Amino acid sequence: MGKIDVASNISMSDLQTPCFIFDEAEFARGIDGFRSALKEKFRNVSIGYSVKTNSLPYAIRKAKELGCMAEVVSHDEYQLARICGYAHNEIIYNGPIKSKETFLDAVSGGGIVNMEAKREMEWLKELPNNRKYNIGIRLNINISNISPEDADGEDDNSRFGFSDESGEFAEIVNEIKSLSNIRLAGLHIHRTTHSRSPRFYERSLEYAIQVIKKYHLDLDYIDVGGGYFGIFPNKPTFKDYADAFSVPLLAHGLDNIKVIVEPGNALTASPFAFLTEVIDVKQIDTKTRFVTTDGSRNDIDPFFRKTDYIKEIISRDNNSPTEHIQIVAGCTCLEYDRLFTLYDKPRLNPGDRILYHNVGAYTMTLSPQFIRLWPRVYALGYDGTYKEVRRASRASDILLFDK
Repeated sequence: MGKIDVASNISMSDLQTPCFIFDEAEFARGIDGFRSALKEKFRNVSIGYSVKTNSLPYAIRKAKELGCMAEVVSHDEYQLARICGYAHNEIIYNGPIKSKETFLDAVSGGGIVNMEAKREMEWLKELPNNRKYNIGIRLNINISNISPEDADGEDDNSRFGFSDESGEFAEIVNEIKSLSNIRLAGLHIHRTTHSRSPRFYERSLEYAIQVIKKYHLDLDYIDVGGGYFGIFPNKPTFKDYADAFSVPLLAHGLDNIKVIVEPGNALTASPFAFLTEVIDVKQIDTKTRFVTTDGSRNDIDPFFRKTDYIKEIISRDNNSPTEHIQIVAGCTCLEYDRLFTLYDKPRLNPGDRILYHNVGAYTMTLSPQFIRLWPRVYALGYDGTYKEVRRASRASDILLFDK
Protein backbone atom coordinates (compact mmCIF):
# COMPACT_ATOMS: atom_id res chain seq x y z
CA MET A 1 0.00 0.00 0.00
CA GLY A 2 1.39 3.37 -0.99
CA LYS A 3 2.05 6.05 1.58
CA ILE A 4 -0.23 9.10 1.70
CA ASP A 5 1.69 12.35 1.92
CA VAL A 6 0.10 14.59 4.55
CA ALA A 7 0.84 18.04 5.85
CA SER A 8 1.94 18.64 9.43
CA ASN A 9 -0.74 18.79 12.11
CA ILE A 10 -2.62 22.09 12.03
CA SER A 11 -5.58 23.69 13.79
CA MET A 12 -9.01 24.40 12.29
CA SER A 13 -8.30 28.13 12.02
CA ASP A 14 -5.40 27.30 9.70
CA LEU A 15 -7.46 25.23 7.25
CA GLN A 16 -7.41 26.59 3.72
CA THR A 17 -10.88 26.91 2.23
CA PRO A 18 -12.79 25.52 0.52
CA CYS A 19 -12.12 22.11 2.00
CA PHE A 20 -13.70 18.88 3.13
CA ILE A 21 -12.97 17.64 6.65
CA PHE A 22 -12.98 13.90 7.39
CA ASP A 23 -13.61 13.02 11.04
CA GLU A 24 -11.84 9.72 11.67
CA ALA A 25 -13.48 9.07 15.04
CA GLU A 26 -16.98 9.58 13.65
CA PHE A 27 -16.16 7.26 10.76
CA ALA A 28 -15.05 4.53 13.14
CA ARG A 29 -18.13 5.05 15.30
CA GLY A 30 -20.42 4.25 12.38
CA ILE A 31 -18.51 1.15 11.28
CA ASP A 32 -18.15 -0.23 14.80
CA GLY A 33 -21.80 0.53 15.55
CA PHE A 34 -23.17 -1.36 12.57
CA ARG A 35 -20.81 -4.31 13.07
CA SER A 36 -21.74 -4.60 16.76
CA ALA A 37 -25.45 -4.53 15.95
CA LEU A 38 -25.08 -7.26 13.34
CA LYS A 39 -22.90 -9.46 15.55
CA GLU A 40 -25.58 -9.48 18.23
CA LYS A 41 -27.73 -11.43 15.76
CA PHE A 42 -25.34 -13.24 13.42
CA ARG A 43 -22.01 -15.03 13.76
CA ASN A 44 -20.68 -14.26 10.30
CA VAL A 45 -20.98 -10.67 9.04
CA SER A 46 -19.11 -8.35 6.69
CA ILE A 47 -19.38 -4.64 6.03
CA GLY A 48 -18.49 -3.46 2.55
CA TYR A 49 -17.35 0.16 2.31
CA SER A 50 -19.22 1.68 -0.65
CA VAL A 51 -16.48 3.21 -2.78
CA LYS A 52 -19.00 4.87 -5.13
CA THR A 53 -20.47 6.80 -2.20
CA ASN A 54 -17.15 8.38 -1.30
CA SER A 55 -13.99 7.40 -3.16
CA LEU A 56 -11.49 9.39 -1.10
CA PRO A 57 -8.47 7.04 -0.93
CA TYR A 58 -7.71 8.05 2.64
CA ALA A 59 -11.22 6.97 3.71
CA ILE A 60 -11.01 3.75 1.69
CA ARG A 61 -7.79 2.84 3.49
CA LYS A 62 -9.21 3.78 6.88
CA ALA A 63 -12.20 1.52 6.18
CA LYS A 64 -9.80 -1.37 5.56
CA GLU A 65 -7.99 -0.64 8.84
CA LEU A 66 -11.38 -0.83 10.56
CA GLY A 67 -12.07 -4.27 9.09
CA CYS A 68 -14.30 -3.39 6.13
CA MET A 69 -14.31 -4.94 2.71
CA ALA A 70 -14.39 -2.62 -0.32
CA GLU A 71 -17.64 -2.64 -2.34
CA VAL A 72 -16.90 -1.56 -5.91
CA VAL A 73 -18.97 -1.28 -9.08
CA SER A 74 -16.53 -0.63 -11.92
CA HIS A 75 -13.11 -1.41 -13.35
CA ASP A 76 -11.79 1.90 -11.98
CA GLU A 77 -13.15 1.38 -8.49
CA TYR A 78 -11.79 -2.18 -8.45
CA GLN A 79 -8.31 -0.90 -9.35
CA LEU A 80 -8.61 1.84 -6.74
CA ALA A 81 -9.47 -0.69 -4.03
CA ARG A 82 -6.48 -2.83 -5.03
CA ILE A 83 -4.15 0.19 -4.95
CA CYS A 84 -5.53 1.08 -1.51
CA GLY A 85 -4.36 -2.31 -0.24
CA TYR A 86 -7.40 -4.58 -0.46
CA ALA A 87 -6.70 -8.20 -1.27
CA HIS A 88 -8.89 -9.95 -3.84
CA ASN A 89 -10.92 -11.66 -1.13
CA GLU A 90 -11.53 -8.33 0.60
CA ILE A 91 -13.46 -6.92 -2.36
CA ILE A 92 -17.18 -7.12 -3.19
CA TYR A 93 -17.66 -6.54 -6.93
CA ASN A 94 -21.12 -5.43 -8.09
CA GLY A 95 -22.64 -3.47 -10.96
CA PRO A 96 -23.16 -3.83 -14.72
CA ILE A 97 -19.95 -2.17 -15.92
CA LYS A 98 -17.34 -4.61 -14.69
CA SER A 99 -14.53 -5.14 -17.18
CA LYS A 100 -13.74 -8.67 -18.26
CA GLU A 101 -10.20 -8.34 -16.94
CA THR A 102 -11.21 -7.27 -13.43
CA PHE A 103 -14.20 -9.64 -13.32
CA LEU A 104 -11.99 -12.67 -13.96
CA ASP A 105 -9.31 -11.35 -11.63
CA ALA A 106 -11.82 -10.94 -8.81
CA VAL A 107 -13.43 -14.35 -9.32
CA SER A 108 -10.04 -16.08 -9.59
CA GLY A 109 -8.76 -14.29 -6.51
CA GLY A 110 -11.66 -15.31 -4.30
CA GLY A 111 -13.50 -11.99 -4.21
CA ILE A 112 -17.24 -11.76 -3.71
CA VAL A 113 -18.51 -11.15 -7.24
CA ASN A 114 -22.23 -10.67 -7.85
CA MET A 115 -23.33 -11.09 -11.46
CA GLU A 116 -25.30 -8.21 -12.93
CA ALA A 117 -24.88 -8.48 -16.71
CA LYS A 118 -25.46 -11.43 -19.03
CA ARG A 119 -22.04 -11.04 -20.64
CA GLU A 120 -20.50 -12.05 -17.32
CA MET A 121 -21.94 -15.54 -17.88
CA GLU A 122 -19.80 -15.85 -21.00
CA TRP A 123 -16.73 -14.69 -19.13
CA LEU A 124 -17.28 -17.39 -16.49
CA LYS A 125 -17.04 -20.02 -19.20
CA GLU A 126 -13.46 -18.94 -19.94
CA LEU A 127 -12.19 -19.87 -16.47
CA PRO A 128 -9.98 -22.99 -16.40
CA ASN A 129 -11.50 -26.28 -15.25
CA ASN A 130 -8.71 -27.26 -12.88
CA ARG A 131 -10.37 -25.64 -9.85
CA LYS A 132 -13.71 -24.41 -8.43
CA TYR A 133 -14.85 -20.79 -8.46
CA ASN A 134 -17.61 -19.06 -6.49
CA ILE A 135 -20.05 -16.56 -7.99
CA GLY A 136 -23.06 -14.61 -6.74
CA ILE A 137 -26.16 -13.33 -8.53
CA ARG A 138 -28.12 -10.14 -8.04
CA LEU A 139 -31.85 -10.75 -7.67
CA ASN A 140 -34.24 -8.19 -9.18
CA ILE A 141 -36.45 -6.54 -6.56
CA ASN A 142 -39.78 -4.85 -7.38
CA ILE A 143 -40.62 -2.85 -4.27
CA SER A 144 -44.27 -2.49 -5.26
CA ASN A 145 -44.68 -6.26 -5.12
CA ILE A 146 -42.64 -6.86 -1.98
CA SER A 147 -43.38 -3.86 0.25
CA PRO A 148 -46.04 -1.54 -1.26
CA GLU A 149 -45.86 0.89 1.67
CA ASP A 150 -42.24 1.63 0.76
CA ALA A 151 -42.77 1.85 -3.02
CA ASP A 152 -42.38 4.96 -5.10
CA GLY A 153 -45.47 4.62 -7.27
CA GLU A 154 -47.53 1.68 -8.44
CA ASP A 155 -44.69 -0.12 -10.23
CA ASP A 156 -41.46 0.59 -8.39
CA ASN A 157 -39.41 -1.86 -10.42
CA SER A 158 -35.66 -1.92 -10.98
CA ARG A 159 -33.33 -2.21 -13.94
CA PHE A 160 -30.84 -4.14 -11.81
CA GLY A 161 -30.62 -7.85 -11.07
CA PHE A 162 -32.12 -10.90 -12.73
CA SER A 163 -35.88 -11.28 -12.48
CA ASP A 164 -37.44 -14.44 -11.13
CA GLU A 165 -40.79 -13.26 -12.48
CA SER A 166 -39.52 -13.12 -16.09
CA GLY A 167 -37.58 -16.37 -15.83
CA GLU A 168 -34.15 -14.82 -16.38
CA PHE A 169 -33.05 -15.64 -12.84
CA ALA A 170 -33.81 -19.32 -13.45
CA GLU A 171 -31.92 -19.22 -16.73
CA ILE A 172 -28.78 -17.85 -15.08
CA VAL A 173 -29.02 -20.36 -12.21
CA ASN A 174 -29.32 -23.25 -14.66
CA GLU A 175 -26.39 -22.02 -16.72
CA ILE A 176 -24.22 -21.80 -13.62
CA LYS A 177 -25.25 -25.30 -12.57
CA SER A 178 -24.22 -26.57 -15.99
CA LEU A 179 -20.62 -25.43 -15.39
CA SER A 180 -18.69 -28.02 -13.40
CA ASN A 181 -16.14 -25.52 -12.12
CA ILE A 182 -18.58 -22.80 -10.99
CA ARG A 183 -20.57 -22.76 -7.76
CA LEU A 184 -23.40 -20.37 -6.95
CA ALA A 185 -22.33 -19.07 -3.55
CA GLY A 186 -24.42 -15.99 -2.84
CA LEU A 187 -27.39 -13.77 -3.51
CA HIS A 188 -27.24 -9.98 -3.80
CA ILE A 189 -30.55 -8.19 -3.09
CA HIS A 190 -29.55 -4.53 -2.89
CA ARG A 191 -32.46 -2.14 -3.35
CA THR A 192 -33.08 1.18 -1.60
CA THR A 193 -36.29 2.99 -0.70
CA HIS A 194 -37.01 6.60 0.18
CA SER A 195 -38.36 5.44 3.54
CA ARG A 196 -35.21 3.43 4.37
CA SER A 197 -37.49 1.44 6.69
CA PRO A 198 -36.34 -1.76 8.44
CA ARG A 199 -39.69 -3.23 7.35
CA PHE A 200 -38.56 -3.20 3.72
CA TYR A 201 -35.37 -5.15 4.50
CA GLU A 202 -37.33 -7.76 6.43
CA ARG A 203 -39.68 -8.22 3.48
CA SER A 204 -36.97 -8.24 0.82
CA LEU A 205 -35.09 -10.93 2.76
CA GLU A 206 -38.29 -12.96 3.07
CA TYR A 207 -38.70 -12.71 -0.71
CA ALA A 208 -35.06 -13.72 -1.26
CA ILE A 209 -35.48 -16.73 1.02
CA GLN A 210 -38.51 -17.88 -0.97
CA VAL A 211 -36.39 -17.70 -4.14
CA ILE A 212 -33.57 -19.62 -2.40
CA LYS A 213 -36.02 -22.36 -1.43
CA LYS A 214 -37.64 -22.43 -4.87
CA TYR A 215 -34.32 -23.27 -6.53
CA HIS A 216 -32.90 -25.31 -3.62
CA LEU A 217 -29.86 -23.05 -3.36
CA ASP A 218 -27.12 -23.80 -0.83
CA LEU A 219 -25.49 -20.40 -0.33
CA ASP A 220 -22.61 -19.02 1.69
CA TYR A 221 -23.92 -15.45 1.91
CA ILE A 222 -26.77 -13.02 1.39
CA ASP A 223 -25.64 -9.52 0.45
CA VAL A 224 -28.41 -7.20 1.66
CA GLY A 225 -26.82 -4.11 0.10
CA GLY A 226 -27.17 -0.57 1.43
CA GLY A 227 -29.65 2.27 1.86
CA TYR A 228 -29.66 2.66 5.66
CA PHE A 229 -29.99 5.55 8.10
CA GLY A 230 -28.39 4.32 11.29
CA ILE A 231 -26.61 7.52 12.37
CA PHE A 232 -29.24 10.24 12.44
CA PRO A 233 -31.50 11.26 15.36
CA ASN A 234 -35.09 10.00 15.25
CA LYS A 235 -34.32 7.56 12.44
CA PRO A 236 -33.94 3.76 12.38
CA THR A 237 -30.75 2.59 14.08
CA PHE A 238 -28.25 -0.07 13.11
CA LYS A 239 -29.91 -2.27 15.73
CA ASP A 240 -33.29 -1.76 14.08
CA TYR A 241 -31.90 -2.99 10.76
CA ALA A 242 -30.11 -5.97 12.33
CA ASP A 243 -33.32 -6.93 14.13
CA ALA A 244 -35.24 -6.72 10.84
CA PHE A 245 -32.70 -8.96 9.08
CA SER A 246 -32.93 -11.54 11.84
CA VAL A 247 -36.70 -12.07 11.67
CA PRO A 248 -36.85 -13.95 8.32
CA LEU A 249 -33.37 -15.46 8.56
CA LEU A 250 -33.99 -16.96 11.99
CA ALA A 251 -37.49 -18.09 11.04
CA HIS A 252 -36.09 -20.08 8.11
CA GLY A 253 -33.02 -21.44 9.91
CA LEU A 254 -30.56 -19.29 7.97
CA ASP A 255 -28.96 -17.54 10.93
CA ASN A 256 -25.60 -19.18 10.11
CA ILE A 257 -25.43 -17.72 6.60
CA LYS A 258 -22.98 -14.87 6.13
CA VAL A 259 -24.76 -11.49 6.15
CA ILE A 260 -23.14 -8.74 4.08
CA VAL A 261 -24.15 -5.07 4.18
CA GLU A 262 -22.93 -2.25 1.95
CA PRO A 263 -23.78 0.95 3.84
CA GLY A 264 -22.95 4.08 1.89
CA ASN A 265 -24.78 7.09 3.29
CA ALA A 266 -24.90 5.55 6.77
CA LEU A 267 -21.09 5.46 7.01
CA THR A 268 -19.93 8.38 4.89
CA ALA A 269 -22.40 11.23 5.47
CA SER A 270 -21.70 12.18 9.08
CA PRO A 271 -17.85 11.92 9.08
CA PHE A 272 -17.50 14.60 6.41
CA ALA A 273 -17.96 18.35 6.74
CA PHE A 274 -17.31 21.12 4.23
CA LEU A 275 -15.74 24.43 5.21
CA THR A 276 -16.16 27.58 3.12
CA GLU A 277 -15.29 31.23 3.59
CA VAL A 278 -17.15 34.40 2.67
CA ILE A 279 -15.22 36.19 -0.06
CA ASP A 280 -17.63 38.97 -1.06
CA VAL A 281 -20.88 40.66 -0.05
CA LYS A 282 -23.16 42.75 -2.26
CA GLN A 283 -26.24 44.81 -1.45
CA ILE A 284 -28.58 44.23 -4.41
CA ASP A 285 -31.58 46.27 -3.26
CA THR A 286 -32.80 47.84 -0.05
CA LYS A 287 -33.64 44.45 1.42
CA THR A 288 -31.32 41.77 0.09
CA ARG A 289 -27.63 41.07 0.50
CA PHE A 290 -25.86 38.39 -1.54
CA VAL A 291 -23.05 36.62 0.26
CA THR A 292 -20.53 34.88 -2.02
CA THR A 293 -18.49 32.00 -0.62
CA ASP A 294 -15.52 30.12 -2.06
CA GLY A 295 -17.40 26.82 -1.98
CA SER A 296 -20.19 25.77 -4.31
CA ARG A 297 -23.52 23.99 -4.18
CA ASN A 298 -21.84 21.49 -6.49
CA ASP A 299 -19.64 20.45 -3.56
CA ILE A 300 -22.36 19.56 -1.05
CA ASP A 301 -25.55 19.17 -3.09
CA PRO A 302 -24.64 17.94 -6.59
CA PHE A 303 -28.28 17.03 -7.34
CA PHE A 304 -29.35 20.59 -6.40
CA ARG A 305 -32.34 19.28 -4.44
CA LYS A 306 -31.89 20.72 -0.96
CA THR A 307 -33.09 24.09 0.30
CA ASP A 308 -31.06 24.12 3.50
CA TYR A 309 -28.26 22.24 5.23
CA ILE A 310 -26.97 21.26 8.66
CA LYS A 311 -24.51 24.08 9.17
CA GLU A 312 -22.83 26.43 11.59
CA ILE A 313 -21.57 29.95 10.99
CA ILE A 314 -18.17 30.91 12.35
CA SER A 315 -18.14 34.71 12.57
CA ARG A 316 -15.13 36.88 13.23
CA ASP A 317 -17.32 39.66 14.67
CA ASN A 318 -19.85 38.67 17.30
CA ASN A 319 -21.35 42.14 17.27
CA SER A 320 -22.43 42.34 13.61
CA PRO A 321 -25.76 44.11 13.05
CA THR A 322 -28.80 42.08 11.97
CA GLU A 323 -29.70 41.84 8.29
CA HIS A 324 -33.23 41.09 7.12
CA ILE A 325 -32.34 38.87 4.14
CA GLN A 326 -28.96 37.33 3.27
CA ILE A 327 -28.72 34.88 0.39
CA VAL A 328 -25.62 32.72 0.70
CA ALA A 329 -24.29 31.68 -2.71
CA GLY A 330 -21.44 29.69 -4.18
CA CYS A 331 -18.43 30.70 -6.21
CA THR A 332 -19.54 29.52 -9.66
CA CYS A 333 -21.00 31.63 -12.46
CA LEU A 334 -24.34 29.83 -12.21
CA GLU A 335 -27.18 32.10 -11.18
CA TYR A 336 -28.79 29.25 -9.28
CA ASP A 337 -25.68 28.42 -7.25
CA ARG A 338 -27.51 29.62 -4.13
CA LEU A 339 -27.21 27.51 -0.98
CA PHE A 340 -29.55 28.96 1.64
CA THR A 341 -31.15 32.16 2.91
CA LEU A 342 -30.71 33.75 6.32
CA TYR A 343 -33.55 35.84 7.73
CA ASP A 344 -32.96 38.38 10.46
CA LYS A 345 -29.52 37.05 11.35
CA PRO A 346 -26.19 38.77 12.10
CA ARG A 347 -24.49 40.18 9.01
CA LEU A 348 -21.96 37.97 7.26
CA ASN A 349 -18.71 39.62 6.21
CA PRO A 350 -15.64 38.56 4.19
CA GLY A 351 -13.55 36.22 6.28
CA ASP A 352 -16.50 34.65 8.09
CA ARG A 353 -16.78 30.90 7.60
CA ILE A 354 -19.60 28.40 7.15
CA LEU A 355 -19.19 24.76 8.16
CA TYR A 356 -21.61 22.30 6.56
CA HIS A 357 -22.11 18.98 8.34
CA ASN A 358 -23.07 15.47 7.09
CA VAL A 359 -21.96 16.03 3.49
CA GLY A 360 -19.86 12.93 2.75
CA ALA A 361 -22.35 10.84 0.75
CA TYR A 362 -22.33 11.16 -3.05
CA THR A 363 -20.88 14.66 -2.89
CA MET A 364 -17.16 14.28 -3.51
CA THR A 365 -17.76 11.55 -6.10
CA LEU A 366 -20.31 13.63 -8.01
CA SER A 367 -18.69 17.07 -7.79
CA PRO A 368 -17.74 18.20 -11.29
CA GLN A 369 -14.50 19.89 -12.22
CA PHE A 370 -16.56 22.94 -13.13
CA ILE A 371 -14.92 26.38 -12.90
CA ARG A 372 -13.06 25.38 -9.73
CA LEU A 373 -11.34 22.01 -9.52
CA TRP A 374 -11.63 19.58 -6.61
CA PRO A 375 -10.95 21.14 -3.19
CA ARG A 376 -8.45 19.88 -0.65
CA VAL A 377 -9.37 17.44 2.11
CA TYR A 378 -8.22 17.41 5.71
CA ALA A 379 -8.51 14.54 8.19
CA LEU A 380 -9.46 15.29 11.79
CA GLY A 381 -7.56 12.79 13.90
CA TYR A 382 -8.51 11.21 17.21
CA ASP A 383 -6.25 13.73 18.94
CA GLY A 384 -8.24 16.70 17.61
CA THR A 385 -5.61 17.87 15.12
CA TYR A 386 -5.89 18.16 11.34
CA LYS A 387 -3.72 16.99 8.49
CA GLU A 388 -4.07 17.48 4.76
CA VAL A 389 -4.81 14.13 3.06
CA ARG A 390 -5.64 15.41 -0.42
CA ARG A 391 -4.31 18.61 -1.90
CA ALA A 392 -6.50 20.85 -4.00
CA SER A 393 -6.52 19.86 -7.68
CA ARG A 394 -4.42 21.90 -10.08
CA ALA A 395 -4.85 22.65 -13.76
CA SER A 396 -1.86 20.41 -14.50
CA ASP A 397 -3.70 17.44 -12.95
CA ILE A 398 -6.18 17.28 -15.82
CA LEU A 399 -3.68 17.67 -18.66
CA LEU A 400 -3.11 14.58 -20.77
CA PHE A 401 0.24 15.77 -22.05
CA ASP A 402 2.94 18.10 -20.86
CA LYS A 403 2.73 20.17 -23.99
